[in-house]
Amino acid sequence: MRPRTLRTALATLTAGLAAAGCLTAAAPATAAAPAAAQGRPPANACSPAVSLTGFTDALDKTTYDGAYVGNLSALAPDRRGSLAALSDRSSLFRLDARTLRPRGVVTLADESGAALDAEGLVADLPHSRLRSSGGTPTGTYLVSSETEPSVRRYSGTGELLGRLPVPDDLRTAPEGRGRANGSFEGLTLLPGGRTLLASMEYPLDGDPADLVRIQSWQRTRHGDFRLGAQYTYRTDPGLGVSEVTAAPDGRLLVLERGFTVGVGNTVRLQLADRPGRGTVLHKRLLADLADCPALGASAKQPQPNPLLDNFEGMAVTGRSGGRLEVLVVSDDNQNAVQTTRFLRLRVRA
Repeated sequence: MRPRTLRTALATLTAGLAAAGCLTAAAPATAAAPAAAQGRPPANACSPAVSLTGFTDALDKTTYDGAYVGNLSALAPDRRGSLAALSDRSSLFRLDARTLRPRGVVTLADESGAALDAEGLVADLPHSRLRSSGGTPTGTYLVSSETEPSVRRYSGTGELLGRLPVPDDLRTAPEGRGRANGSFEGLTLLPGGRTLLASMEYPLDGDPADLVRIQSWQRTRHGDFRLGAQYTYRTDPGLGVSEVTAAPDGRLLVLERGFTVGVGNTVRLQLADRPGRGTVLHKRLLADLADCPALGASAKQPQPNPLLDNFEGMAVTGRSGGRLEVLVVSDDNQNAVQTTRFLRLRVRA
């Protein structure tokens, strides 16, 4: 999403990109586990539960095969052992999971051939128990757009394969109660591949100012999805949900984000209940990213911490020392005072 508050005058673009394909050095990876075991904060701690293992700005203001490598709104581990990265300007990139260098790109479009305001991404990988003959194919990409809002399915080559149903209430006004530029922002698939979730960024018209909806779909035996339960989630004051990602146990990592002109971004990582036990998802704070070490990062506009930017995409990429490896990316909105920045976090969920 491109928050209205970010439409400020452009400042002079400063230098300071990290070396291509590598992350800014942090303490040895093995330091976090012993420290945690002894009750001490891990190296480069943002909080007792979260540490920063590195960052890179190497893709900032770059292009690949004619496509601008920015406006990144979502990440998803890919079945080829690579990483899928979604631009909200309709480009789907395949990145090297280690170096984050682009390896491929396809262009997505809606039913009329128009570009998408694409925000959420799931690589719907094949599950042996979910294979079907004659049903919707697996090994595809599910992409949410906040325009209608919608969730569409695409092949690996960008071919539009179908569209999921959306409740009337969630549709963008005047058809429903959803806010323009504030509906489906996050998208994730729960472990096992049977439950899909899309998170609204902001409340529906008429809902409390801190309440957002999370819509679910259930996979049928044919491989497609039907509407499921709807959940509610309470944000911190003034923040919206920019991403939701399932942890291996089904609980949800939730990225809450806000922006204040002249101050900068607020970005908090929360842990919410696994959906399914009641319709209210409770949460606890894992870390405010303003408390992370800057590790030499620089900002092109005022920020509480120069590491911060418009963080919008997130994926669990592995596990190390009993902690989750989490990759977070910012959406630079193709704006000179913002940065395409990747953070690597180690999270005890």
